[in-house]
Amino acid sequence: MRQDADPGLFGPRSVTWQLHSDPVMWIAGVRALWLQALHPVAVRGVMINSGFREDPWGRLMRTADFVGTLSYGTTEAAEAAGARVRRIHRLLGVDDPELLLWVHCAETDSYLSVVRRSGISLTDAQADRYVDEHRTSARLVGLDPDSVPASTAELAAYFDAVRPGLAAGPDARTVEDFLRRPPVEPALVPAREVIWRRVTALAYDTLPLYAHALYGRPAPPPETVTHRLVATANLLRCVPARLRWRLPPRHILRAMERLGPETRPDPYPAPYSLSDPAAILEEPRRQYGIDGGGSTRWGTPD
Repeated sequence: MRQDADPGLFGPRSVTWQLHSDPVMWIAGVRALWLQALHPVAVRGVMINSGFREDPWGRLMRTADFVGTLSYGTTEAAEAAGARVRRIHRLLGVDDPELLLWVHCAETDSYLSVVRRSGISLTDAQADRYVDEHRTSARLVGLDPDSVPASTAELAAYFDAVRPGLAAGPDARTVEDFLRRPPVEPALVPAREVIWRRVTALAYDTLPLYAHALYGRPAPPPETVTHRLVATANLLRCVPARLRWRLPPRHILRAMERLGPETRPDPYPAPYSLSDPAAILEEPRRQYGIDGGGSTRWGTPD
C-alpha cells in the first residue's frame, strides 16, 4: 500500500473493507430497511422528514453512497459526510440517540447476518471485530461509540431489549408496499417484476423470526433461505468485480487508485472463506476505535 496515502476510517486491514465490496451487500441493505421499519417511532421520523414518499430511490442511493464513502473514502470525505448527516438530523429533529441507535444496529445486524449466510465464512472473532468497527459509523451519525454494541453478543442483547417495542404499524406497511412494488418508469416494470421482486423477497426472508411474526407472515425454513441466498450471492459474484465496482460513485475503484491495486478487497480467498483468523485479530493502529489501515491483507504485519 502507498504509505503516504490516506486509508480512510477503516483501511484495507479491516473486516469492513473486505465485506462491503461483496455484491450481497445490496441484499443486506434491503433487509435493513425491512427491519428498520418495525420501529414505530423511527419509521415515523423517516416518513415525516426524509422525503421517502416523494423520492424513495433517491434516499436509497444516498444511503448507499454514504456507506460507500465511510467504507472506502478518505478520512476527510468520511468525516464530511458524517457532518452533513448530523446536520440534517438536527435540522429535521431526528437526532434522538435511541432512534439513531436502532437504525445503526439494524444496519449492522443486516450486513453481518446476510454476509455470513451468503457463503463468506467469518469466525466469531472476525464478526465481533466487524461490529466493533462500526462504532465508528455510529459516531459519524451522532452517537457516542461507547453506547453502541461492540460485539455480536452485545448486539443480540440490544435486540432482545428493544423487541417489545417493535411493531408493523401503518408506516411499516407503507415501507413494505414500496419494497414489494416500488414505483418505476413503465419501461422498467419488467425488470422490477423479474429482478427487484426476487431481491426484496429474499431480503425479507432473511429477517429474524420475530420480524416475520410482526409482519404477519410465516417464516420460510431457514435452511431453504440460506440455500437461496448462497445461490443468489454466487450468481452475483460471477459478474466481474471491476464491472460491478464501476457503478456510481466508484468508491472501491477510487480507493484502489489512491492506495494501490494490491489493496483490492477480497472477502473470499477461494473458496469463500476468510482463512486467516489469527492475523485479523492483531491490533492495528486505531483512531476512534477503528482500524487505520496498514498492510494489504486482513491484519497481516506490515
